[in-house]
Amino acid sequence: MRLTRMLALGASMLVLLSACSTGGGSPSPAKTTVKIGSDGFYESKLMAEIYGQALEAKGYTVDRTGLGLTSRKVSAPALESGQIDLKPEYIGSGLAYYDPTKTTGDPAANASALQTILTGKGGGITVLNYSPAADQNAFVVTQATATQYKLAQMSDLAAAQAQLKFGVATDCGTNPVCAAAIKTAYGVDLSTALPLSACDQPMVDALTAGTITVGELCSTQPDILKNGWVLLTDDKHTQPADNIAPLVRNDLLAKVDQTAFEAVLNAVSAKMTTVDLTKLNAEFVFDKKDIAAIATEWLKANGFV
Repeated sequence: MRLTRMLALGASMLVLLSACSTGGGSPSPAKTTVKIGSDGFYESKLMAEIYGQALEAKGYTVDRTGLGLTSRKVSAPALESGQIDLKPEYIGSGLAYYDPTKTTGDPAANASALQTILTGKGGGITVLNYSPAADQNAFVVTQATATQYKLAQMSDLAAAQAQLKFGVATDCGTNPVCAAAIKTAYGVDLSTALPLSACDQPMVDALTAGTITVGELCSTQPDILKNGWVLLTDDKHTQPADNIAPLVRNDLLAKVDQTAFEAVLNAVSAKMTTVDLTKLNAEFVFDKKDIAAIATEWLKANGFV
């Protein structure tokens, strides 16, 4: 009789333990699919891939359908609507997309202001920790053009603009820190500039070929250093601090162990520096490495996978 009671008690405990392991506790990463997205240029896709692989290493499933969504005017609504759950954002430019009057040269202030806005978007979006890595919008000329027209800073462009051919980002006309900001601060009219993928090979090719003489690039673009190009100083500070941070939908965070999930992404952001980002870009541009391979190598080197 005693043995029968002990067996029955053991069976009850197994049932209880089984219920606890399947119905309670933290959500399993393996049961959570994260729809990750990015803008269209390679650096944005690279950062998304790095975040995505870091999550996969912790057991999450990553859907990459949203990688390369052209520009912020596409990727921001995609995040708000739930088409994607997560995207890397340049916090100054991301803030300017919603309210250009709030942008500053202080990344902490930009992140805080962006969070205030995104709290009310798409059911709520969280701005995670921003990285030391920053990539500003930058206007660049060849050394020959800089010498010919005496160009060192953005203020120098106005006097020579009739002789210059500008290349700008495809969204420059609607991006508040591009055409409108440049015209207001520097008196330079970009309405007839050639629209090209700003932080990508088409802009580099156009500047190299002379199709344009002033190109809008990203400050981490490795072509600038390699070609000895001159990055014009934004002397009137039209461009905000653009450190990189993951934006994550709150409804995704509600499905996972939020503390653990955020810790994965915040740890990656903390390790990414501007120097690292520029080197990784060079591997893509000059070494022709695959974005996924570059991401894996960086994650391995920094102990994430």
